[in-house]
Amino acid sequence: MSRENQIWPVFLDNRKTKAMLAAIRRFNTVAEQTARLTRFSLQPPKYVEVEFANGSVFKLSAEFLRINSPAVDGKIRSIGGEKVISGRRHVGIMSAEPVGNYGVRLNFDDLHKTGIYSWDYFYHLGSNQFTLMRNYIKTLKKHNLSRDPRGRK
Repeated sequence: MSRENQIWPVFLDNRKTKAMLAAIRRFNTVAEQTARLTRFSLQPPKYVEVEFANGSVFKLSAEFLRINSPAVDGKIRSIGGEKVISGRRHVGIMSAEPVGNYGVRLNFDDLHKTGIYSWDYFYHLGSNQFTLMRNYIKTLKKHNLSRDPRGRK
C-alpha cells in the first residue's frame, strides 16, 4: 500500500483526490529541482551570485545577506518584538566556508560568522529579494533607524 493510501484511505476512491495527490507529487519534484544549486560565486566583499538548475540567477549583496542572516546574533535589536539589524549598508563578506553539501557559512567584516546559508535559503532570498529589502527599509524607517552605520550618512 502506498504512503498516500495509508494517509488518505477514505478519499482514494475519489478521482479528484487522486489527481490532487499526483499534482502534489509533481509539485514536490519541481520544488526539489528548483533549489538545486548549480553555481556559487563569492565576489568579496560586495556580493554572492548563485545559480540554480531551473535557470534562476540571483546576485545577493553583502548587506542583504547580513540583514537576513539565519543566525541569531547579539547585534540584533529587538524593538517592539521586531528583530532589526541597522547600519549594515557597507558591510562586506570576507569569506565563505562550505558546510556539508547543503550550504555555506559566510564570514562578514563586522565579525558576524555564525549564519549558515542553505541552498534553499539562498533560493528563498533571491526569489523574494525585492519584497524582503522593501520590508527591511520600511521597518528601519518605522523605528527611525538607518542602513548607514552610526556617524556615516
